[in-house]
Amino acid sequence: MEFRTIAIIAHIDHGKTTLVDQILRQGGAFNDHEQVAERVMDSNDQEKERGITIYAKNCSILYKNTKINIVDTPGHADFGSEVERVLKMCDCVCLLVDSFDGPMPQTRFVLKKSLEIGIKPIVILNKIDRPGADPERALSLVFDLFVQLGATDAQLDFPYVYAIGREGVAKKKFTDESKDLTPLFEMILEHVKPGVNDATKSLRFQPVNLAYDSYAGRLAVGRIYEGTVSKNQPVFVKKPDGVSMQGRITKILVYKGIGQAEVDEAVAGDVVTLAGLPEIYVGDTVVADLATEPLAAITIDPPTVAMDFMVNDSPFAGKEGKLVTTRHIRERLEKELETNVGLKIDFGERTDAFRVSGRGEMHLGVLIESMRREGFELAVSRPEVIMHKENDIEMEPFEIAYIDVPESYAGGVIEKLGRRKGLMQNMETKNGIARLTYEIPTRGLLGFRNEFIIDTRGDGILTHAFHKFGPYAGDMPGRSTGSIISGVTGQSVAYAIWQLQERGSFFIGSGVPVYEGMIVGESPNGQDIEVNVGKEKKLSNMRSSGADEAIRLIPPRIMTLDMALEYIQDDELVEVTPTSIRLRKKLLNAIDRKRGKKM
Repeated sequence: MEFRTIAIIAHIDHGKTTLVDQILRQGGAFNDHEQVAERVMDSNDQEKERGITIYAKNCSILYKNTKINIVDTPGHADFGSEVERVLKMCDCVCLLVDSFDGPMPQTRFVLKKSLEIGIKPIVILNKIDRPGADPERALSLVFDLFVQLGATDAQLDFPYVYAIGREGVAKKKFTDESKDLTPLFEMILEHVKPGVNDATKSLRFQPVNLAYDSYAGRLAVGRIYEGTVSKNQPVFVKKPDGVSMQGRITKILVYKGIGQAEVDEAVAGDVVTLAGLPEIYVGDTVVADLATEPLAAITIDPPTVAMDFMVNDSPFAGKEGKLVTTRHIRERLEKELETNVGLKIDFGERTDAFRVSGRGEMHLGVLIESMRREGFELAVSRPEVIMHKENDIEMEPFEIAYIDVPESYAGGVIEKLGRRKGLMQNMETKNGIARLTYEIPTRGLLGFRNEFIIDTRGDGILTHAFHKFGPYAGDMPGRSTGSIISGVTGQSVAYAIWQLQERGSFFIGSGVPVYEGMIVGESPNGQDIEVNVGKEKKLSNMRSSGADEAIRLIPPRIMTLDMALEYIQDDELVEVTPTSIRLRKKLLNAIDRKRGKKM
């Protein structure tokens, strides 16, 4: 049997997971009578809720006696490390491009990584049935992108197909008649060289992902590059630093559709899961002979954003979460480091806080959300951009941002991006929609999304991806609004909020527990104000002119975790518990805050 390993790569929402659904259906991964949910590869709870792919996942189909291992990858820039580590084990990538949008920021990122490895991609022009789609223009833009990224002559001669991923249709020519994905399958067999299948050489296997099983322990997911691996076989695990450790393979799993099947032996070219190696990590090399040279370590781009994870010390600490201590948080972060290679953690000398660095706000937000669902309670600081120096010049990360907005809102968006040090690279208008391309410091995008949604009435689309490190762009304007802070501990009262509504918008309704220093709303004048949200109406036997006035509260703006992380300032924290998201000042007491400003 021949093996071919491919990754489906694309920008977010260009249809990767939907296409993989159809590939699995037409590749025989499901029975005809089997009921299968849409986007079956997005199995994680957060993936289902957010509607995006977060983790790279494997599956396979059999086509004409060839096993095609498929990796469904994330499209969001924050999870680029998931893409980077799987590309190395792939024989080819299928670059999916929306025929309407054309190449987007993450398209550039994933294509650049593929070309650097030497892969010759297959281009899939998807959504050709979308109103306003222009496949020929999209193809031309893809070719231009290949040229910009320094593709070789062989890579520039890439094969391509037209597709409607939702309907499971692919065509070699736009005018061809087609009812299924056969043209895509045939193109994979024709243009993708079979994986090396030399069972005579000594074993070399490298994991690109890790999993855990309560019975088998740590599982290593990766490709066998050379040789054969057998159950109960003694092996050595070679670390990138030269250290070697002995182990024994206790279980071998191969991919079959979206599931896995246990086998006694697997050969080079296949993607497998190995159990029995408790100390293995991503990028290690498993060999049968200690004299065998290890494979090159997997390298990924460095993190760009950092925040502090700390023990929750609010008055409500320990009331809603079970895992609240420094030890609990440290153990959970150490466990995350085993599989999340895009993450870096500085445990440092502090006992109450850990510095966690990642690829973006969403990358860290997904980790925080996972922890709160597991019962953790913690406080996190505002995301900060990671700076570094080159030749004594302070450098900061810059991103390429694509913004699609109705023309009527474009002026306001351009004005705000200009204040945030953004430089416009291009502007196009089509069907009343303005597409803006900006190069902007990562700092300029922190906290911008919430403003962008409000400014465009939810009709704008903002996507961005890391571009480069450049010289420090100067001071950046912060949030233009202030915070409404509770000055008391107790419970919010409708009467008090009603009296205070003209001073700003609130994040809480009536009957909500509050404490001194907790942020309960937003003040439009840019100044922090302290209020008493627990003040009740005085009762007396005297009738006043406003006695019968109805209390009507404006519905509060409930803060999600992602919104809260974007909203807070340097002197504020987000308190995260399994049941609540609260905003608070670092210093809860008003006198302490005044002293802190004078220092």
